Amino acid sequence: MASGGGKLAALALLALLGSVASTCEASYGHPNRLLPSRSPPLPGSGPPPAVLAVGHYNQTCYQAERIVRAAVKKAVYANRGIGAGLIRLFFHDCFVRGCDASILLDETDANPLPEKLGRPNYRSLRGFEVIDEAKTALERKCQGVVSCADIIAFAARDATVLLSNGAVQFDMPSGRFDGHVSLASETLPNLPSPFADLATLRTLFESKGLSLDDMVTLSGAHTVGIARCSSFAGRLPRNASDPLAMHSTLAGSLTKKCRSGSSTVDHDFKTPGDLDSQYYRNVLDGKVLLKSDAALMSSSETEAKVRFHAYYPWVWAGRFMAAMVKMGAIEVKTSADGEIRRQCRFVNAPTIERVYVLSADS
Repeated sequence: MASGGGKLAALALLALLGSVASTCEASYGHPNRLLPSRSPPLPGSGPPPAVLAVGHYNQTCYQAERIVRAAVKKAVYANRGIGAGLIRLFFHDCFVRGCDASILLDETDANPLPEKLGRPNYRSLRGFEVIDEAKTALERKCQGVVSCADIIAFAARDATVLLSNGAVQFDMPSGRFDGHVSLASETLPNLPSPFADLATLRTLFESKGLSLDDMVTLSGAHTVGIARCSSFAGRLPRNASDPLAMHSTLAGSLTKKCRSGSSTVDHDFKTPGDLDSQYYRNVLDGKVLLKSDAALMSSSETEAKVRFHAYYPWVWAGRFMAAMVKMGAIEVKTSADGEIRRQCRFVNAPTIERVYVLSADS
């Protein structure tokens, strides 16, 4: 009977551990009403840091990156603007709660205001359908293996390669898990504003573990994509007394376009579909749309970096690759605080296991 009691105790312990592991409460979309709210972690008791690696899926889903690349190619060949959208999607995901695919979550009864409905994101993000297509294909090949956070990272990398016409190619480490939380209220405090000055931008990037050089380098992504007229309306009409004023010719052209009913314009009027270093020449010439881009000329330190990237585009390309990888490691989730979503737009519904502990005599 002693050994039977030991077996019973062991079974009970295993049942308890299994129940805890399988009923982790999803704080977005599918609240588990059978469990109390998750308690805040004790100081120093958070999950261990994630370890990202190139080729993370080589053994578990060797086709993963190829499948994502196929979806991105299809979309970018049809519309190069989607490529710019995918790079921006990666940026907006990583800057809010880290690179955890929280930007993908749709509104639900439990959370009617996810990140994608935040003011900086609402009706301005593109590429969701590409992520959905890649995820659907991946689930057919390797069910429950590839995270949505990694799909975003791969898609941004592949879009970079395609928009640079092969000039910017790099490996993207993977192994991220998907987050459970997505809040519109967290977008404004965490995403760089188009109206921000240099000090504000620097502080925000540093809070994400990114240096001033990373900030200037990643700003080069504004060589592709579009901007809403409302995001630079404060710079029109041109204020000649402002040392960071927009170039008069560009200001006149934009005033006409925005007044004509157009709500968006290309960031880069010279090579709008190509990811290159033209952005930095535009900054030097005062031919950028946003105050936050013009702000790079408000300091001798950042102006020097802008000039360097403008004159040595191959150096910028190398630094851009490194900065993308570095950004992709911001606040990465692990299995301890994340999951592999079955659908990228919703967290997984919790599963409740009923465990029957049999008596030692049965």
